Amino acid sequence: MNNLLIAQSGGPTVAINATLAGALTCAQASGKIDHIYGAKHGIEGVLNDDLILLDDIASSSEKMELLMQTPSSVLGSCRYRLVDFDENKAEYEKIIETLKKYEVSYFIYIGGNDSMDTVHKLSEYCKKIGEEITVVGAPKTIDNDLEGIDHTPGFGSAAKYIATTVSELERDAKVYNMRSVTLVEVMGRNTGWLTASAALSSLSGGEGPDLIYFSEHPFHFREFSSQMERLFAEKDNLLVVVSEGLKDKYGEYISEWATEYKMDDFGHKQIAGVAQTLSEYIKRVFNCKIRAIELSTMQRSSSHIMSLTDIEEARKLGYYAVEYALKNQSGMMSSLKRNEGKEYSVEYLPVPVFVAANKEKMIPEEWIDERNHKIREPLWEYLLPLIQGDYFGISNTGIRKHLILF
Repeated sequence: MNNLLIAQSGGPTVAINATLAGALTCAQASGKIDHIYGAKHGIEGVLNDDLILLDDIASSSEKMELLMQTPSSVLGSCRYRLVDFDENKAEYEKIIETLKKYEVSYFIYIGGNDSMDTVHKLSEYCKKIGEEITVVGAPKTIDNDLEGIDHTPGFGSAAKYIATTVSELERDAKVYNMRSVTLVEVMGRNTGWLTASAALSSLSGGEGPDLIYFSEHPFHFREFSSQMERLFAEKDNLLVVVSEGLKDKYGEYISEWATEYKMDDFGHKQIAGVAQTLSEYIKRVFNCKIRAIELSTMQRSSSHIMSLTDIEEARKLGYYAVEYALKNQSGMMSSLKRNEGKEYSVEYLPVPVFVAANKEKMIPEEWIDERNHKIREPLWEYLLPLIQGDYFGISNTGIRKHLILF
């Protein structure tokens, strides 16, 4: 039998299930797949022999519609790192044992940087032992820091949420006739793609953020104070957007100054709290009203404000991932590149997964106005098409329905 296994990994997004839906659609339409399985909680589900059948979802138009509008990872997720197979061969043997038990010929792993590392390692192991199991990656991450692709599924919807929320916060911040600062903390450990999207809030008719601070550049408290003083001379209400991953000139996270941090399984510091840290500083220096707002997981789970462009592209990337798998293109990741021209369009293509594994795509330096803490025109033009359109799903109770598997 030729069975397909799909798993999801890493931080959830509102588009990751659209990628799953695209994969299910291709598998169902191909006529080459006997059964479709889903691994619960990523590669951990494969290691633990914890798989569920997805055939009934793929064959139900209603469930597929629900899947498309459901945020987060419907199959569950994990942050489990596979070591090199030379270090722990038993782990790889266990994975192959599970795949062979369920007669899996094709394995699609949906995830970000670290998940693509898993795809690379597992596909290389299969090649080494002569096992004819095709392993293909499908991208996702709201951080948009994946190499080998113009932009990642999940980012456009998160950017749309951030821009919309910041525009609404701007209206609220300007209500009172008093000196005040609204600080908004946006996700982004080492890259500021999401933070940059806050600039699009001016599309609502407002001014947008007065200052934007990116993860890519060292944060200097003295320079920050000077910028604040300059702006307070012109207006009473300031709106400042900061990346959660702001670092000082020594490479230490600003949030570490006030809080302890923990490490995840991939050695990443679990960071948050930079807005609160900066609010204490502003309170001491300027003695003004201040609100520190951490958008937190709402950025990646707000399905009520999905970008139609994002959802459609996510679905197609899942579709093509299965198509590449059926062509035995193991060790590849489904990707897209932006076409040249005034009208926005993309081309879908496979890229070697090692291009994306364990790498981070930064914002080009020339796209950021570091002196004034704004974004430049090329970054605006890059971001704008990705937030276009609204995805209207099933909702007959006033609240959008979700597909819940377990």
